[in-house]
Amino acid sequence: MGAIAPADMALLASLPALAFQAALLFCRLGAAVMLLPGLGEQEVPANLRLALGVALVPLLLPVIGPALPPAPEAVGEALRLVATEILVGLWIGTLARFIAMALAQAGQVIATMIGLTSPLQGDLELGAQATVLGRALGAATTVLILSTGLYAIPLGALVQSYAVLPVGGPLSGAAESIARATSDSLDVALRLAAPFVLAAILFNVGMGLISRLAPQVQIFVVAAPAQILAGTGLLMLLLPAMIAVWQTATQELFLSLPGAR
Repeated sequence: MGAIAPADMALLASLPALAFQAALLFCRLGAAVMLLPGLGEQEVPANLRLALGVALVPLLLPVIGPALPPAPEAVGEALRLVATEILVGLWIGTLARFIAMALAQAGQVIATMIGLTSPLQGDLELGAQATVLGRALGAATTVLILSTGLYAIPLGALVQSYAVLPVGGPLSGAAESIARATSDSLDVALRLAAPFVLAAILFNVGMGLISRLAPQVQIFVVAAPAQILAGTGLLMLLLPAMIAVWQTATQELFLSLPGAR
């Protein structure tokens, strides 16, 4: 049996450090991929999302590996690094997820304004019971993110986050950034739904005036189908412009993620 070459000995000696660095890399990547819009949808089985995180490790380890710390001797320090990396990944994934939910939130508001709140569908993100329109626009969000390439921005931010959030560093401002992302997402949703809110106000004011002129007619019962038809027609008319506004706003908000710039 021949002697082991020095190069092979050096490789064997470096395996524990490489394994620890790969584990650290997977903690951040895997946690984020579970939540990233387009890649980490709730409808995708968790094992497939984890498999995507595992697949990213060998691709990025040669690039990011030199910036990762070696395996610490203390078990407590190693556990701290692992927990911190999982939190960073969940933080970045949550920020991206909240930003991408604007279109689905707009669907919830629009459904309320045009009288489509009765038919409900189960939704893991918007709650146990979501309107059909909100659910449909939520599914459209996934299609748009994947088809327009928007998914690459949060994924690139995740890779570049090691420059602004080094492993083991403090995680400050997480709560403020999540609150800001939620506020920005709600702002986009309300801007998208604003025409329907205005139309609903004008429609109900008109129905109120008609009911005063003809109090014997159950005007609101008669007007319910008209409200749904008019609202659906308005939605079909404005949907291309809504998608364009949503895409522009989402791209700008994605670029505000840690490491995106």
